[in-house]
Amino acid sequence: MDRPVSRPKVLQVCAVDVSVGPLLRPLVLALREAGAEVHVACTPGGVSERLAAEGVPVKPVRIARKILSPRHLVSLVQLARLIRRERYDFVHVHTPIAAAIGRAAARLSGTRPVVLYTTHGFYFHDRMRPCLRRILIWQERLFGRLCTDFLFTVSPEDHATALRERIIDADRTHCLSSLGVDLERFDLSSPQSLRRTDLGISDADSVVAYVGRLVREKGVLDLLEAIGLVRERVPGIRLVVIGDTLASDRGRGVQSEIRNLIAAHGLEKNVVFLGFRGDVPSLLRLVDIFALPSYREGMPLTILEAMAAGKPVVTTNVRGCREEVVNGLTGIIVAPRDPRSLSEAILSLLVAPERAKAMGLAGRAHVEKAFDQRRVLDEEVEAYRRLAKRHGKPWGDGPLAMQAGSRQANSQEVS
Repeated sequence: MDRPVSRPKVLQVCAVDVSVGPLLRPLVLALREAGAEVHVACTPGGVSERLAAEGVPVKPVRIARKILSPRHLVSLVQLARLIRRERYDFVHVHTPIAAAIGRAAARLSGTRPVVLYTTHGFYFHDRMRPCLRRILIWQERLFGRLCTDFLFTVSPEDHATALRERIIDADRTHCLSSLGVDLERFDLSSPQSLRRTDLGISDADSVVAYVGRLVREKGVLDLLEAIGLVRERVPGIRLVVIGDTLASDRGRGVQSEIRNLIAAHGLEKNVVFLGFRGDVPSLLRLVDIFALPSYREGMPLTILEAMAAGKPVVTTNVRGCREEVVNGLTGIIVAPRDPRSLSEAILSLLVAPERAKAMGLAGRAHVEKAFDQRRVLDEEVEAYRRLAKRHGKPWGDGPLAMQAGSRQANSQEVS
């Protein structure tokens, strides 16, 4: 049976299914509430299974995360066949490798869907070798001109870069200024379900939290060194690590480096590894400070969630992080790859708890004002409607999904 003319068909594409929770699920639900039929294509796993259980069809397409992989050609053919078979009106791609493969597949399918690309942080950045940076900019420009109908950026810096580098025309892009945070998940007045003792931590301890993948570019090794330095002044320091390394992550040898650093600094009793968790809001309420010492970011959701939880943030002076944290007001920004400066920033907040508390409250207010997920979802749905009209694609008159963000599952955020 043919689908109703007014019901658009949308495919969301990303590399790994752990990205579905933080990156795609709120938008999928918002588009469904606005009247679209939405499918997801990604490497299958537990997260996509939960999405399928909610009635969202998940198409298993394995996409490697390495820049150079023979798997890419297979993924390209699979996606092109899927798009041709399902005849999607919109193909919306996310994450660098999946975005390149997905956009090429949409064009090769011969069905002319509207192709949208959300860059969650261009792969090139200001600390990269200039020659490599130019090559990657040229690649983005090529894909932007030949394979992309519309570009969402989540970072204002990326938006300015896209226009300056002529990656796409100004009338075909929109800056969301983040993916936003679901403030209802971080209701500070709700009863707390966890206690520090549940994690083997004393109420007298000073606790720093890190949320994310355990990879070198997130600065986890620098953070461990910094905790070693802090312990010289604060013996009761604890680092709570929420996250792990994915099978598809590059440089998985960082796990052995982490173990070596912990042993070298005698931090066995100071670091608590929790792995990927679905109760991040409850966990963040137990800590004193949130730290993300990344070398490269897009627009990290973890920082926004820490501020939504009312915690001061210590982070690095890189794209995304410096766009979210107001230095000196909601947190402290330090140079990347500098464990000593990182330790000094953490220590300055631990010895001044009233200052830390004030920063946490300011962070919560900042998120409420500038990073509410409901605004972001409405802007995305409205862009879809405009594109449908411009390209002659179907779209009904369903209401905007103002509350779709509140349905986001308490899934582990992976960035």
